[in-house]
Amino acid sequence: MLNSRLHSLIRKEFIQIVRDPRTLLMMFVLPIVMLFLLGYSATNDVRNVPTAILDQDRSVQARDLINAYRAADYFGFAFDVESVDELKWLIDSGQAKAGLITPPDYGQHLARGEQAQVAFVIDGSDPTVAGTALSAATLIGQTKATAVLRAELEARGQSGAVQPPIEVRTQVWYNPDLVSAYFMIPGLIGMILQYMAIMLTSTAIVRERERGTIEQLIITPIGSLELIAGKLTPYILIAFFDLMEVLILGTLVFNVPINGDIGLLLALAALFLVTTLGLGLLISTIAKTQFEAMMTAMFIQLPSIFLSGFFFPLAAMPPLLQALSYAVPLRYFLIIVRAVTLKGVGVGAVAGEVIALIIFGVVVTLAAARRFRKRLD
Repeated sequence: MLNSRLHSLIRKEFIQIVRDPRTLLMMFVLPIVMLFLLGYSATNDVRNVPTAILDQDRSVQARDLINAYRAADYFGFAFDVESVDELKWLIDSGQAKAGLITPPDYGQHLARGEQAQVAFVIDGSDPTVAGTALSAATLIGQTKATAVLRAELEARGQSGAVQPPIEVRTQVWYNPDLVSAYFMIPGLIGMILQYMAIMLTSTAIVRERERGTIEQLIITPIGSLELIAGKLTPYILIAFFDLMEVLILGTLVFNVPINGDIGLLLALAALFLVTTLGLGLLISTIAKTQFEAMMTAMFIQLPSIFLSGFFFPLAAMPPLLQALSYAVPLRYFLIIVRAVTLKGVGVGAVAGEVIALIIFGVVVTLAAARRFRKRLD
């Protein structure tokens, strides 16, 4: 009897979903749109910064320096200017973000074994681009200076003197090329799942009330927990479909590796979905209209995105915001999904986050069931 009642409620919820084609389209298409938009735009990898060249020397040495910068894909030399004023105009207008200036006597200084100075101008209006350009310009300049020094010493028969007294060999684990997509796409999985789950379920009970069908639920012998399970099940299945969409496209389009157990990832994603779907259903039991439910969902969504570590590292936040982040379920799932996909860890490495999600899931689901009253307000 219990299974029959629950099956009927789940079937009824599916019928309501199918009868709303716009919502159905949003369920399956919106995750793909969000993945492509954020996957390509939410990145810290800065390449091909538009750069202007003011070569006042026109010597072989100056050309070698420019070629050293050109060889790195950080800078795209799109302009060859004749004056500082022209360079300034390009940067002021936003056409160029950086400028390399070689002085007229650059080659002469190098030929005499003297120190030669060049200028590298960077537009600091965009700190992300400016920071990457500054680091790349400094590193390329140091590398070229070392190469010039080595060539001079080798010409004098002193090649051994160029060996540095200390050699630091760096290693980057899990993401050796520092590809930001490997960090962002797993985070997008959590963000998209939360967005879809909360937005879809936050209107579930309110929709029943506005359509006048809640009276049918009130007169049926269904308990609050049964109603919650019946309401959540269709959206769990739809959210799992969305999860597979994002995983497959993230792997095929953005080449994100999945080094961990895919079964473990799906199981922990299901745990996170129970929490977020329960949160959406809790909103639905509180709100009086669908508009109010959606506004409440957005009010919860925005802070959780910024306090979860998706965009900004938690360690860089003030202590108060770090403390508030512990109340955000997305924080724990982002740690889990990034650890499983990139590091290939097992459940033991993320046991604390898993326990936190279990607690959130139980509390939120019970609160949603308690909030629901089988009577009209």
